[in-house]
Amino acid sequence: MKWQTVIGLEIHAQLATKSKIFSGSSTLYGGAPNTQACAVDLGLPGVLPVINEQVISMAIKFGLAIGAEIPEKSIFARKNYFYPDLPKGYQISQFELPIVANGQIEIETEERKSKVIKITRAHLEEDAGKSIHGEFGNNTAIDLNRAGNPLLEIVSEPDMNNAKEAISYLKKIHSLVQYLEICDGNMQEGSFRCDANVSVRHIDEKELGTRTEIKNLNSFKFIESAINYEVSRQIDSIESGKRITQETRLYDPNKNETRPMRSKEEANDYRYFPDPDLLPIFISDEMKIKIKKQIPELPDEKRARFIKELGLSEYDSINLTINPDIAYYFEETLKITDDPKICANWIMGDLSAALNKENKNLKNNPVSSKMLGEMINLIKNNTISGKIAKIVFEAMWNGEGNAKEIIKDKNLQQVTDSKEIEKFVDEAINENKTQVDQYKKSTDEKKQKLISFFVGQIMKKSKGKANPSQVNQLLKNKLDD
Repeated sequence: MKWQTVIGLEIHAQLATKSKIFSGSSTLYGGAPNTQACAVDLGLPGVLPVINEQVISMAIKFGLAIGAEIPEKSIFARKNYFYPDLPKGYQISQFELPIVANGQIEIETEERKSKVIKITRAHLEEDAGKSIHGEFGNNTAIDLNRAGNPLLEIVSEPDMNNAKEAISYLKKIHSLVQYLEICDGNMQEGSFRCDANVSVRHIDEKELGTRTEIKNLNSFKFIESAINYEVSRQIDSIESGKRITQETRLYDPNKNETRPMRSKEEANDYRYFPDPDLLPIFISDEMKIKIKKQIPELPDEKRARFIKELGLSEYDSINLTINPDIAYYFEETLKITDDPKICANWIMGDLSAALNKENKNLKNNPVSSKMLGEMINLIKNNTISGKIAKIVFEAMWNGEGNAKEIIKDKNLQQVTDSKEIEKFVDEAINENKTQVDQYKKSTDEKKQKLISFFVGQIMKKSKGKANPSQVNQLLKNKLDD
């Protein structure tokens, strides 16, 4: 308890536009190097930037969703700094009068308490290109495809006090921008990444400690590890009599350590001034009202509705609403069947496991919500058991048809004929006389274990097709007779 950690995050969310923020070049990921950069992106003499109107709407939508202030007037500025992969030698960003200011979101702490994280600002800016090292000997190559991609930089107050809170905040923003459809949230492709400002101070001090900034973190796991390492490094340094240097650091996941990159700049180092080539943005009340109507049901609202109206647990509701694709799939499945809990179990269980195993997402998922809903209905009407359903699901995943087709082709229909089930029960009892005698002499707890043993034997004999509830009832009747 001697030290307190203080964390502020700067999230860079690439806005989901087809063209760049100030030019008509494509933002599509994965193009051949330098095939998606025009004269504006290259900063050639005589060219002028033209604002992409869609990025303004997306930024305002985010601001409204976090209860922020949207000013009547917002301006762009030139941030003067040497960027080896931004040819103009400056970045068009916002300094004074950002498009979003003074918002907030709520997160849940490790102690399951609610905590408000204030968002200082969210401003628009252009992305830089990409420097490629190690592929051309001692030379560095430049790919300018990313230069000019539209970014919304979301800057929090230093309100987080450990890595878990930082991850909770990041996941909340990650989910929010996807629900708003302003960012695809793809961390592997760099469209959602963050810089972490980390400092420590004695628990009884009010003044913030010297901070370091960890740049370009693009996975939740790496972000958490980088923050934890940096906190330990700073505490160890101070306790050994050293001073913390204000600097920018990079995280090496292979060594699980941060290392210095450069000294940390202050705002005045960038020599901001209003960009003379871009007019101010004027935002009317009518525009804000129009954009507000486009905001969908957000994750917190959806989670509350799932708990109240569908009777789901908080755990299920959180997992089903963390991503808009999952929530949509779940609600589409519920249009086919009427059991929210079974739907939740299948989506978070077998479906999620299959997606993770093959590195797929719900958009390229071979089992549609209709297929899953129809299979669940067949479980509910006792056509198949839950165990057989796993076989059916795997076959659907492998493209062998829908549930009814697979059940017919593989002869998987559940056995519900009492006489046929009774035959399996009798065989199991006759073949396991020792266990029958143990059952007669056992306590209730031991009896339950023996029941499970017999049920397993019976299900083997029926190849998993006997109705479990009928099996249990017939078995207990005979053993207790």
